[in-house]
Amino acid sequence: MNITNQDRINQDGNSYPRVQKSAAIWLFIVGIIFIATNLRSPLTSVGPLVGFIRDQLHISNTLAGMITTLPLLAFAFFSPIVPILGRKFGVERIILVSIIVLTFGIILRSLAGVTSLYIGTAIIGIAISICNVLLPSLIKREFPKRIGLMTGVYSISMNVFGAIASGISVPIAIGLGFGWQGALGIWGILSFISILFWLPQMKRHKEHEASVQNQTATSTVNIWRSSLAWQVSLFMGLQSMVFYVLIAWLPEILMQKGLSTDQSGWLLSIMQLALLPFTFIVPIIAGRMSSQRKLVSITSSLFLIGTLGLLYGSSNLIALWVILLGIGGGFAFSLAMMFFSLRTENAQDAAELSGMAQSVGYLLAATGPALFGYIHDVTNSWTFPLLILVGASVLLFIFGQGAARNQSITSNK
Repeated sequence: MNITNQDRINQDGNSYPRVQKSAAIWLFIVGIIFIATNLRSPLTSVGPLVGFIRDQLHISNTLAGMITTLPLLAFAFFSPIVPILGRKFGVERIILVSIIVLTFGIILRSLAGVTSLYIGTAIIGIAISICNVLLPSLIKREFPKRIGLMTGVYSISMNVFGAIASGISVPIAIGLGFGWQGALGIWGILSFISILFWLPQMKRHKEHEASVQNQTATSTVNIWRSSLAWQVSLFMGLQSMVFYVLIAWLPEILMQKGLSTDQSGWLLSIMQLALLPFTFIVPIIAGRMSSQRKLVSITSSLFLIGTLGLLYGSSNLIALWVILLGIGGGFAFSLAMMFFSLRTENAQDAAELSGMAQSVGYLLAATGPALFGYIHDVTNSWTFPLLILVGASVLLFIFGQGAARNQSITSNK
């Protein structure tokens, strides 16, 4: 007996729609992966090229540090506005606009001239801040039973491409002869491809506009008056400051120790690759602990040993110090993200704590790269700036111990 396609549909009316739905989900996942690849690579590609940019444009180390600081300022000031835009215009649509803006910013930054460099960098920061805020909430909305897995995919995509960007910047600039403009501008190709993969998502954004508006639970506490919320925010800020200082200046620090530009760029990549496994492992462990104080202690110890190793350790062990800093960064970033959920009792409080921590945290982090550049200009040495990182590691331990307590912001004001 021959069974026609229509018979198949009659026997199982959901057969073909299920296939179509599966394809749509996979296309959605691929879109998320491509968006995530753009969230660090345009920033981490700058570090190994800071010296070339500074020398060609004749700017100081302080101004060179602002290339990393500007995006962080955008994160701090623009992030609180992003949820409002998502509710009003639709999350998928706003993400699409942000990637288009990101592509424009990358192109503008790569044009010759100080003005285009800084304007383009600021635009890049605004575009990335939108995705930083909306992608995690989008994952929670679409994959409520697989948030951990999808967050891992999102984090791996972001950090792998961030590491690759650091490693290939100098080879592209010098080896291929593209210069620093070409090495930074090439990431516009990736963001353009991301636009193409995200366009199909415009068909689905209308389906979720009402669901976002229905999430109107009110917070039971003013988190800006919560000491616990401030501890979480300062932990977030300090770990971000340490990371972005290293992204901006580690290659320069290593070159002063006698390494070549290629070697310093690849060591920056190794630092970022070292954190990857721990962005998976640490959240799982932290979620099973009532208090995460032991993990905070490990985090601070890794930062301390790595920084002191760069200051006073053997030059033969530089790779070890860099790897320890990378592992510490993986611990710190994971804990900061987990604290948003672990220290709150409902989704609304978690969203507000995340908004506060990212605003306050990135504002604090933004001071790091420029401050480091300024202190280096004044002292003509990296010793004192590295000592500041030692102090930041100690403060990370202090605020982290408070943030890791088994309490919620509703019970601690």
